[in-house]
Amino acid sequence: MSSIGSNLQEVKRRMATACTGAGRSAQILTSAPPLAAPWAAESSPVALLAVSKTFPAEAVRQAYAAGQQAFGENYVQEALAKIEALAELRQGPAPLQWHLIGPLQSNKTRPVAEAFDWVHSVDRLKVAQRLSEQRPPQLPPLQVCLQVNISQEASKSGFAPAEVLAAAQALAALPRLQLRGLMAIPEPAATLQAQRQPHQALRELLLALNAQGLGLDTLSMGMSADLEAAVAEGATLVRVGTAIFGHR
Repeated sequence: MSSIGSNLQEVKRRMATACTGAGRSAQILTSAPPLAAPWAAESSPVALLAVSKTFPAEAVRQAYAAGQQAFGENYVQEALAKIEALAELRQGPAPLQWHLIGPLQSNKTRPVAEAFDWVHSVDRLKVAQRLSEQRPPQLPPLQVCLQVNISQEASKSGFAPAEVLAAAQALAALPRLQLRGLMAIPEPAATLQAQRQPHQALRELLLALNAQGLGLDTLSMGMSADLEAAVAEGATLVRVGTAIFGHR
């Protein structure tokens, strides 16, 4: 098995252990599932998103060969080159899935709307409106998450928590998009308890949206250093790069 394959197995083991500790199913999905029931602590599955930014298409191919289907990219131009190079892997019973998790400028929405399956980093309604207008009608709806600045850091993008309900309601009304949930990149913290706090806040925000009838099922949160805290607080998509592909 390649080192990437071995690393994938170790990350899934960590995630499964965290799931067991939180009373959740220890089956780790390798792609994001279609929209299902609204998020629930015990029943919502956990999927691994392999963050392949700055790594070549061949590294993605190795991870795919080891069973991983969902890949996260931060930089649009870099991602588009990989999407083209690996186009054949989007066919068949286990299609490769592309998720944009990095900042999206409004002048780059068209290629994203045309090429990606998911966008986690919608941080302005203008971006959502452009993605909606530019998503080709022959493709399935683009799956999207609202990025929330959950730690309210000046350096981070995202909606403030108080803005999320109005933004979610506006986005949910746009055609060609499917609002799935919320994404956050919390401020780093040293202890498990401190790591859990912003993830708990994002979960509570999702529950508040669902209480308003939005029916969301996705919490995109947790990375290599804090995935245990994220899983404990209900993450459904965990974004892991370094622990799979190595240091950049």
